[in-house]
Amino acid sequence: MFKLLSLVLFCLINVASFGQTNAIGIFQNHADIGNPKKTGGARYEEVTQTYTINGGGSNIWFNRDEFHYLYNKIQGDFILTANFEFVGQEGDPHRKIGWMIRESADEAAASMNAVIHGDGLTVLQWRPLRGAYMRDPQDEIFYPKKTVFQIVQLERSGKKMIMRVANWGEPLQEVGSHDMPDMPDAVLAGLFISSHNPEAVEEARVWNVRIDKPVASIYHPNPQIQKTLPKSQPTLGCRLETMTLADGKRKVIHESSGKFEAPNWMPDGKKLLFNEGGSLYTIPVNGGTPEKLNTGAISKINNDHGISFDRKQLAISSNKEGATGGGSYVYVLPLTGGTPKMVTEQSPSYWHGWATNNKEVTIVAQRNNSKIYNLYQVNVATGNEKPLTTNITGHVDGPEYSPDGKFIYYNANPTGTMQIWRMKPDGSGKEQITFDENHNWFPHISPDGKWIAYISFPTDIDPNSHPSYQRVTLRLVSTSGGAPRVVAYLYGGQGTINVNSWSPDSKSISFVSNSQVAETGKELSGTK
Repeated sequence: MFKLLSLVLFCLINVASFGQTNAIGIFQNHADIGNPKKTGGARYEEVTQTYTINGGGSNIWFNRDEFHYLYNKIQGDFILTANFEFVGQEGDPHRKIGWMIRESADEAAASMNAVIHGDGLTVLQWRPLRGAYMRDPQDEIFYPKKTVFQIVQLERSGKKMIMRVANWGEPLQEVGSHDMPDMPDAVLAGLFISSHNPEAVEEARVWNVRIDKPVASIYHPNPQIQKTLPKSQPTLGCRLETMTLADGKRKVIHESSGKFEAPNWMPDGKKLLFNEGGSLYTIPVNGGTPEKLNTGAISKINNDHGISFDRKQLAISSNKEGATGGGSYVYVLPLTGGTPKMVTEQSPSYWHGWATNNKEVTIVAQRNNSKIYNLYQVNVATGNEKPLTTNITGHVDGPEYSPDGKFIYYNANPTGTMQIWRMKPDGSGKEQITFDENHNWFPHISPDGKWIAYISFPTDIDPNSHPSYQRVTLRLVSTSGGAPRVVAYLYGGQGTINVNSWSPDSKSISFVSNSQVAETGKELSGTK
C-alpha cells in the first residue's frame, strides 16, 4: 500500500532536524498548544487518507490560545487545502476547526487562522505579533449550522495570507486576506481544533489534505511578452490521484519528485496508465510499483494517449526517433504492448480520441504550413485524413467521441475564452456546451455517456494555452445540459487530465496534481 507519509518530502524544510516523534500522515508533529485542560489527539486512516482530530482548549482568541495542532515547518509560499467536518451536531457554537499558520508553538505566537466555527461562522483571523490580541475583519461569513462540510484553503503569497472557502461543487470564494509583515519566512502550518470549552473535547474529520508549494510563474498571458521569457520552467513533483465523484474524496496512489502526466484508467478497472520520461507505465489503482509498458522503439511519448472502445488498441503520440524539429506523430499498438504502427505521416500530430468503430482516431494537427491547430479524423489503416475544423484563427483541442458515437466533444475559443463544444462526427452541427469566464479544456465523456469532466484554467492565462502549475479546478457537467460543478481544487494544468481517465464504471476519475519544485529545466518533449 502506498504510504502518504512520503508527501512529507515535498513539504518540509530541514526534516532531519525537526522532531518526528509525533508524526502522523503528512504532518511531522501534532501537539496540544497552550496546555489545555483536556488533552487532544489525532489519528490517520491510511486507506481513506482521512484525519480525525480531537481537541479541547478554552479558545483561540485574545492574546493566547489553547487547541490541538497538526503541523509542519514550511518555508516560503504555499497553498493549504482540505475538507473539514465536525463530528456531531452538538457542542459549543464557538468551537473551531481549520488551517493555521503560526510563527511558533508558543501559546501567544503570531498566527493567521482560516476558521470554521460550530455555528457556521467562517472567518480569517490573525494575531499580528506575539502576545497581541487576535483580530478579524468585519465581513464575516455565516454558513448554516448543519452544513455537512466545507473546503477551506489558506495561501501564503509573500507577506499576504489569503483565505478561500467553498461547499463541494462550488468555486472557491475569497473570504479575506491580510498582510503579515513580521511573520518569519519559516513557519508552522497545519490543521487545528479547539473546543472553546475547557471542560470539553471536540472532534472533526479532515480529508483531501494537500500542501502545495507553487513556483514563480514565468508564463505571461500576452504572447508577445511570453516569447521573450525563458522557455524552460521548474519541474514540480507529481501526485497521481483517484477520486470518487459521489463524494469528491481523493486518494494519492503514487508520487514522484519528477514529472509524470495524463492517466488513463485501464479497461479492467484495476490499473492506471500514465506517461513519464517518454515511456508509458501501468500501476495498480491502490498504488504499487509502476511497470513499464512495451512500446517497442518509441521512447518519446507525450501526454496524449488512450484506449480504443473495443479495449484492444492503444493510441500514442510521440516524437519520431531520429527526427529533427521535435514534431509529434500518432501511433497505434496493442493495448498489451508491442510494436507501434505509425498512423500520421505529417507532424505535428497529437492523438485525442478513438471513433466508436475502432477504425478512426481524432487528432489535433497543424497542416499546410499553417500555425493554427485544427481537428482531423484519421483512418488508422490508411492514414487518410479528413478535416473536422478549418479555423484560421484561435485554437481547438481535445477531440473525443461520446460512447454512443453521436458527437465529438472538444474545446475551442472562437469567442475569446476557451469553452467546451461538440459537433457531429462529420464536423457539422457545432454547438457550444459551457459558457463562463474560465478557460475550459479537454472534455472527457464518462463511459455511461452521462457526464463530461474537464479542466478549468483561470481567467488570466492566454485562452490558446494550457500551461503547467496553475490554480485549476476539475469540473463536471451533464451531457444533457445544466450547470457545471467543481469536483476538485488543485495545483496543476498541463498533464493533469489531458486524456480520458474515467473508471470503467463511471464512478471515479484519475488525475495528476503538483506539489513542489524537485528538478529544473526538464520538460517532456513533444507536449503541445
